[in-house]
Amino acid sequence: MNGFSSHGLDEDAFGEKKGNIVQAFDAFPKAKPQYVTRTSGGGKWTVAMLVVSFLLIFSEFARWWRGHETHTFAVEKGVGHDLQINLDIVIPMKCDDIHINVQDAAGDRILAATMLKRDPTMWSQWVDARGVHKLGMDANGKIITGEEYHEHEEGFGEEHVHDIIAAAGGGRKAKFAKTPRLKWGAAGGDSCRIYGSLGVNKVQGDFHITARGHGYQEFAAGHLDHTAFNFSHIVSELSFGQFYPSLLNPLDRTISTTSNHFHKFQYFLSVVPTVYSVDSSTPYASRTVFTNQYAVTEQSHMVGERSVPGIFFKYDIEPMLLTVEESRDSFLRFVVKIVNVVSGVLVAGHWGFTLTEWATSVWGKRRRGRSDGVINGRSHEMED
Repeated sequence: MNGFSSHGLDEDAFGEKKGNIVQAFDAFPKAKPQYVTRTSGGGKWTVAMLVVSFLLIFSEFARWWRGHETHTFAVEKGVGHDLQINLDIVIPMKCDDIHINVQDAAGDRILAATMLKRDPTMWSQWVDARGVHKLGMDANGKIITGEEYHEHEEGFGEEHVHDIIAAAGGGRKAKFAKTPRLKWGAAGGDSCRIYGSLGVNKVQGDFHITARGHGYQEFAAGHLDHTAFNFSHIVSELSFGQFYPSLLNPLDRTISTTSNHFHKFQYFLSVVPTVYSVDSSTPYASRTVFTNQYAVTEQSHMVGERSVPGIFFKYDIEPMLLTVEESRDSFLRFVVKIVNVVSGVLVAGHWGFTLTEWATSVWGKRRRGRSDGVINGRSHEMED
């Protein structure tokens, strides 16, 4: 009927041999290997599809392994009365010449010097420390402190939530590093390291460091000579909440210097309670970290002798809670995405191969048609 029988051929000879009853439901027709032609174009498209599939699968795996973050702002429901401030700062003045106080909006005055430790040290032992850098300025002359919150990928640097939780150490109690020993012949040192944690009221307040006899009326404190003023400082740690030394805050490891005796450094901090959490699929002992992050702006200028020089940290507690949650898709969903990626590449590759083969065939026919026309033309001229 179709011409094969007259030549002794059968259509079944070009396909798979009939097998059991299950093969009767096979909807994918197949040809024997001897009837399949391999082309260089098909090989190139196969290699291209393999490369693209590998890149897309790797990208999906990296995205699945890293997870995705969800940021949520809400009004803080819990009412907290206490707030912990962690400070580690070095000032090139004698420890006995420095006063540290906190004045909050509730009218309470806290003598922070009684809660913090003060060790004599050398300025050179800290200013050359690794990681200490000066506060830079942008094109408009504004101090750059990395003042954005973590939502804008700056509050704790460009880290992911699981990195922050891992750096927090699972809530283990952390301690401040020991003060370096004074070098031989440097008795008393030329600077003072002030460090430790103190509890304050969870309200707006001013944390300031001034010179002895300035800023507050102290009956027992003598008047410090103005030539001893030097409020240059190195901030190794300034954070709010539980002390996590591995978490980097905007003012950590920064240095500010001045050659003026009467100089006022002012930092305006906006503190936001923050909760970092990861889902149960992550291999961390602690999956939630309650902490605080802050935005900061800085202003420093020289003041007159009637003003009070020093270092002033004005902090304000925002009435909201930032929740940063990291989650990861289930493994089954990841497998489904991989199947979709591979299927899409195969379909796109098949269409690409079909179109290129069709275009090559059409181009080849046109070239052959032009060649035949030239030969026929020459043959007609020869006959004439």
